[in-house]
Amino acid sequence: QVHFVESGGGLVQAGGSLRLSCAASGSRFSINVMGWYRQAPGKQRELVATITSVGSTNYADSVKGRFTISRDSAKNTVYLQMNNLKPEDTAVYYCYAEEVYKLLRGDYWGQGTQVTVSS
Repeated sequence: QVHFVESGGGLVQAGGSLRLSCAASGSRFSINVMGWYRQAPGKQRELVATITSVGSTNYADSVKGRFTISRDSAKNTVYLQMNNLKPEDTAVYYCYAEEVYKLLRGDYWGQGTQVTVSS
C-alpha cells in the first residue's frame, strides 16, 4: 500500500504562485508515473500533469506554460510549481502514483490538498 504526504496548498491571489509537494512511501515495487489531478466543485477529476520515472511529462492544455512538474525519483517525491494562478485553478489537488511489477500495476491517490485562487 502506497501512502502519501501532500503539502503546499493554500489561498493565493490571482497571478500568484504555489508549490505542491507529494512524498510517496510504502511502495514494494517500482513507481512509474507520478502526477497531479484536480477536482473542482461539481466537476469531474481531471489531469493536471504527470511525469514518468524517466522524466517524460504530460500537461493539461489549461496549465501549459504556467505549471511545471518535477520529480525526485530517489525520494519518490513529486512537485508541482504553479505560477500565474487563475481563479479557475481553484480545486482540490490530488497526488497520484502508478506502481508497477511485471504485468501488474496499481493506482494510488493522496488525500488531496485545497488550492484556492481569489480574483
